[in-house]
Amino acid sequence: MDEDNSQIEYVKKELKPLFVEHYKELLGGEYEDFIKASSEYQRKAVRINTLKKSVAEIKKRLEDKWVLEGVPWCAEGFWMKYRDGKRFDIGNTPEHQLGYIYVQDAASMIPVKVLNPLPGELVLDMCAAPGSKTSQIAQEMRNEGLLVANDADGKRLGALGINLQRLGVHNTVITKMEGFHVKKQGEGFDKILVDAPCTGTGTIMKTYKVIGMWSYSLIERMKRIQLKLASHAFTLLKPGGVMVYSTCTLEPEENEGVITKLLERNPGAELLDIDFKGKKNKPVLEFKGNKYNPNVNKCLRINPHDNGTEGFFVAKIRKK
Repeated sequence: MDEDNSQIEYVKKELKPLFVEHYKELLGGEYEDFIKASSEYQRKAVRINTLKKSVAEIKKRLEDKWVLEGVPWCAEGFWMKYRDGKRFDIGNTPEHQLGYIYVQDAASMIPVKVLNPLPGELVLDMCAAPGSKTSQIAQEMRNEGLLVANDADGKRLGALGINLQRLGVHNTVITKMEGFHVKKQGEGFDKILVDAPCTGTGTIMKTYKVIGMWSYSLIERMKRIQLKLASHAFTLLKPGGVMVYSTCTLEPEENEGVITKLLERNPGAELLDIDFKGKKNKPVLEFKGNKYNPNVNKCLRINPHDNGTEGFFVAKIRKK
C-alpha cells in the first residue's frame, strides 16, 4: 500500500460513524474527495512580506533553490517546494528568519484580501493570535493607520508579538481580552476581522486531533461563541464599515447558520458579494432541517479538495 493510501485508510479508521454520516449528507458525491484531500500532505505556502522587501526581490532570492507557484487570489502568496524534491523546513530559511516571508496556508490569505484594509484606517483583528492574518492586515495597510490585535489567550499572544516584531509591523496595539469585551473606538472601526474559533474540519490534514474532538455538542458550543463574537464586532463598526467573518470549518451551523442569525438580529447588516479567483463550493441554504438566509449565497465556501488548501468559509458584511 502506498503512503497516500495508507494515510487515507488511517484517517477513515479514526473517523466517528456520526462524522461519516454527517459529512456524507453534507458533501454528497464529494465526500471521498474530501477525505482524500484531508489525508494528504499539505503543500506549503508562504506570503511575501512587502513591509520589508518587494515580491520581485524575494522571488529572486528564492528561485535558485525553490519552485514558486503563485496563489491566484493573493499577489504576495506562493506555494513553495524544494527544487530537488526533498522536503525542507521553510521555517529554517534565512528569508523566514529575517521576516521576508511568512508560512501561511493559501486559503488563510483569503479573509484579509476580502476585508481589504487600507492605509490610514482603524482596524480590529478580534481573534488575532498567532498573527498570520494580523501581519497580513498590517502589510495591506502599509504600516499606516492603527491596527488593534486582540486575543483572549495569553499564551498565544507571545507568538503574536514575536511574529509582528520579526515582520516589521509597527502600527499595531496588542490587547488581551475576550473579543466580546472590546470597546468601541470613536465612531467605530473602519474594518474588523473575526477569524473565529471553530471545530476546524477544514484543517484535518494539518492535525488529526480535529477528528477526535469533533462532536455535535462541540458544534453547538462553537456556534454560540461565534455568534457572540460576530454580533459584538458588528456593533463596533462605524456606519459604512465592513467586517469579515471567517472560519476554517465546513459546518453549516458555524458558517451560514451564524451569518443567518447575525442578519436576523441586525437589520442594518448587509451581506456583500465576494470576488474570488479560485474554485469554490456553493454555500449551504438548508441542512438537517435548518434553513438559512438565501443571501448567504454571497458567502465564500471552500472545501479542502477545491484548491488543494485548507477548507474555509468567508462572509463580508457592511454596516448600513
